[in-house]
Amino acid sequence: MARLEADPERERRAADRACGTCSHCCTVLRVDELGKAAGRDCVHQRGERGCGIHATRPTICRAYRCLWLQGGLEEDERPDRTGGVVDLETTGVGLRLAIREVRPGAFDASPALQAIAARYRTQMPVRITDTVDVDDPDRPFRVLLADDVEQRVAGDRIEIFREGVLIERKRLPWADRLARRVSIAWRSHRLRRLAKGRAQD
Repeated sequence: MARLEADPERERRAADRACGTCSHCCTVLRVDELGKAAGRDCVHQRGERGCGIHATRPTICRAYRCLWLQGGLEEDERPDRTGGVVDLETTGVGLRLAIREVRPGAFDASPALQAIAARYRTQMPVRITDTVDVDDPDRPFRVLLADDVEQRVAGDRIEIFREGVLIERKRLPWADRLARRVSIAWRSHRLRRLAKGRAQD
């Protein structure tokens, strides 16, 4: 998770904000210490009453602050009002905005998420994912770019749209396919360890 540059107004907004009844991060995030996979509800979540182990929650839970909590979004763009958790992420080539839908189709049904994406896509890629089959390396996702360009990715296949019209289909370059295979192998190893830990509890 990347941090925003210092901005007094943003810092003032962040200081005034609290999660309230929003707990969407408790679904979308992976928490290894609890054996919790991404995209699954945390067993310690108690609805509007919040976290059942709040006082002893893991470090990742204590440290995590979505972009709304950091003051980077408008007051009415809290995740439970938009249907998606929004973060800035560091990639190998810079920053991207990550929108994790709490349920499939949330982005297309949410004018607020669409407005957030429109503000950011001129500066950086906007990656949209849902919480279905997060362990599947071939699960589809979308990337919104400047000039009304969108990439729809599934496995190593990419469809490119401009202004909603399909203009190209292609595969990832070979170097990217190799990096993807390495990433999948590493993720599979991590998931096996996580599953083994759950089985031992």
